[in-house]
Order: sequence, then structure tokens, then C-alpha cells
Amino acid sequence: MDFRLAPGDVSAIRFGVSPGHELCHAVRVLQRPADHPLQWGWLRGVRERVPREAFALFAVLVRESGYFPDFLTTTPTWDLVPADEAARLREIPDDGMRVDLGKVAARSTGARREAVLHLLDDLPRARAMIADAWLELWYALVAPVWPQLERILRADIAVRARRITTDGISVMVEGLHHRIGWHDGALRVRLTQHSEVLDCRGTGIVLVPSVLGGTGPMVLTEPPAQPTVFYPAQGVTENWATDATALADALGALLGSARAAILLGAHDARTTSQVAADVGLAISTASHHLGVLRDAGLVASRRDGARVLHLRTPLGEALVGAGV
Repeated sequence: MDFRLAPGDVSAIRFGVSPGHELCHAVRVLQRPADHPLQWGWLRGVRERVPREAFALFAVLVRESGYFPDFLTTTPTWDLVPADEAARLREIPDDGMRVDLGKVAARSTGARREAVLHLLDDLPRARAMIADAWLELWYALVAPVWPQLERILRADIAVRARRITTDGISVMVEGLHHRIGWHDGALRVRLTQHSEVLDCRGTGIVLVPSVLGGTGPMVLTEPPAQPTVFYPAQGVTENWATDATALADALGALLGSARAAILLGAHDARTTSQVAADVGLAISTASHHLGVLRDAGLVASRRDGARVLHLRTPLGEALVGAGV
């Protein structure tokens, strides 16, 4: 699969996060746990709360491997709100649903094929069922670990973005996965069951790291989705689902509890007074700790009118992501 870009078209590549992609792979992991040893820690925490009917529906849509409906993964962005995914699913056009479910049916046999055809018979009902199941599965399987999962994704993106500025696009792309490379101005993904050359000039490419989908790259190529490449995030270990308290303790041992708390909360830009209130410190004390974190390159500060806003740097993202 070749995604072709114009020479020097750096702005055509951006990164995103896809809650829908993670949820689909959560369903995939539950179907075949033995294939996903790095997810066993997560599995131990969720296997007792899997909603049966919602899981049964998604197990029809998401096979143990291979294709699943494109409409389940919206064009990923940096600041997508997970609950918005379910709202979007309720508005999928009939034509898009019909095409994607038709692909699933064509790749299915027996009872699974009959179940997909039944969904195709009543698209409004299918649309509502899928959206409801998405939310139920999300809150049971992914929402409890979303803070940990999102930290890993943001850390991966921060490191990749920095690599573009220091080493260039081709070096960054070559480091995404052994089946992804850069060849004659194209991002090339080696797939087992699909071959295509796609001209991305004017549309660009979205690169999306994944924690639960860590077995290899996947692609989205058909409109209305923007050309997208999903790849395994770096730094995923069997302990990635460690809870937030354990992460705060680990960072606290390194930085001190106050600075660790400030760094963990710096995923969104905040003023000094907001930081102080969040952590329960005097403004002067928070300002001192922010200065230390800034000097260490973990937090960046910028003026916004009369305010100064503080945000984690790529190095800070990498440190927090590695903390799991």
C-alpha cells in the first residue's frame, strides 16, 4: 500500500488519536487473548465486566483479524472526545453503512454472515444498536484505562513529531513499524491482503498510534475518511494499564510528589493559579515547581495576553508515557 505525497510536503502528515480504533481492538483482544500477551494485564481487569449483548454484536462486526467496518473509526484528531464517537455513529449515512457491512458479509460465513445480513435489512435499527453497544463497551472496557492509554499515545506522538524536526520524515516513518517504510516519496505499508497506490497530495495522511491494536499496521483509504495509517505505539508493556495512583507514585519518587502532580496535570494548558488550585499549593510554590520543570525541559510556558499558560513538552509527554 503506497501513500504518495508531493516532494517536501511535510504539512501533509499529521497525527491523531482514535478511541474507536482502540475499542475495536479491545473486542479483538477479548476474542483471541493468546495472540495479545501485552494486553493480559488489561484483560485481568476487564474480563469480569464485559457486557454480553454489546460484545456479541461487536464480535460480529470485528473479526479476530482482518477488516472491520471503516465507520467504526472516524478520521482521528488530536482532541477527539470519546463520547462523541457514539454520537457520530448515530449519523452514519446509509450508503456508507451498506458498503462497509457488505464488506463484512463478503468476508463472513455461516451464522456470522446471517447476522450481518440481518443488520443490513434494517439500517436505522442497526445504526442505533451499534451506537448503543459502542457506548456500553466503551465504559466497560476502555474508559477505566483511557487516561493511561492516552498518555502512551500522546507520548508516542510527541516523540515521532520531534523526530520529524531532527531527522526528517523518512527516518520517522521508517521507525513506525518494520512493515512501514519510505520509498520514492511514498509512505509504504506492507499488507497481506490488499494492494493499492493512493495519491494523498491535497488530502494528506493521518498517522495514528495504537495501544490495543499493537500487532501490526492497518490502513484506511476510502472516502470520506482521510487516508490513515494505524501503527503500534512504542513503550507498550504488559503493565501499561497500571492505575493512575501507581504512575503518580512512580513519578513522585523521581520528581517529588508536587512536581509529579503538576506534570501529570499539564496535558492541557493551565495558568499558574489553575495549576496551584489543581495541586493544592500556594501560587508562589506552584510557580517555583513550574520553573524547575521548565528548566528541565518537561514543561513549556507561553504568554497569552495577561496570562501565562503551562503545558507538557514532548520530553514531558515521553516521560509521563514511559511511566506506565
